Amino acid sequence: MTIIQVIASGLLLGAVYALFSSGLTLIWGMMNFINFAHGEFVLIGMYIAFLVVTYLNGGPLLFVGTAAVLLFGFGIVIYYGLIRHVMRGPMLAQILSTFGLALLLRYLAFFIFKADFKTLPDTIFPGTVNIGGIFLGMPQLVAGGVALVITLGIHLLLKRTTIGSQLLAVSEDRQAAMLMGIRPDRMQAIAWGLSAASAGVAGALIATFYYISPTVGESLALTAFVVVAFGGFGSVPGALVAGLLIGVIQSLSAYLLGPIYKDIVVYAMFVALLWIRPTGLFGKAA
Repeated sequence: MTIIQVIASGLLLGAVYALFSSGLTLIWGMMNFINFAHGEFVLIGMYIAFLVVTYLNGGPLLFVGTAAVLLFGFGIVIYYGLIRHVMRGPMLAQILSTFGLALLLRYLAFFIFKADFKTLPDTIFPGTVNIGGIFLGMPQLVAGGVALVITLGIHLLLKRTTIGSQLLAVSEDRQAAMLMGIRPDRMQAIAWGLSAASAGVAGALIATFYYISPTVGESLALTAFVVVAFGGFGSVPGALVAGLLIGVIQSLSAYLLGPIYKDIVVYAMFVALLWIRPTGLFGKAA
């Protein structure tokens, strides 16, 4: 029963991994562009949750909704203010632009919030739930459940809606999309907004059970890159499956080997998978 509980906890954590990784894979699928500041987008969502709870006495709906709206707008601003311009330059400029943005956001967090660790009150989602003898913390249960629903919603948005079809059309062939009357700039801006919003919501959800500090975005970004590469660049279903798998692997490794080994196991399996299948689980072979 203990192993089952560990696996269940890993699945809930993995669902949150999948949510913020789906935004990263969306950008790659649309533009072949890697956003090194994605972890800092998650960090902003965490601090938004902290500020809403601390200064507005707001609840989960308020801080999750606020994170979604503000990060969506922030993603669009980043696209028009930075990304659209560096896309015309060499690949190194594209890489350094978001790497520099990550550093800027991280050290702004240090300047505003200092290096102190912050947490949300336990009263946000109090207690645990007993499901068939498996005890799960309410924060993890709510965060994992909401993250899973939103990730599936992003997949359905891309596959079942007009705007999703337009996003996919731009990702397939920008010039052909323009001939069909689609505005690629607008679609790519929306993609950045969706990517940032998913990261912000994931950050707000993570903040209910995880510490908040200016450096946490760096470790979450590494996790997102592993999830995206594991599942296949550009695949939202791949990010979902990979996120769940990595969450379970981390939880089992921490339980069986010790917490310090959980990341070692994940990265070792990640390297082994890329050696066998460089495109990831759901990536398309060249």
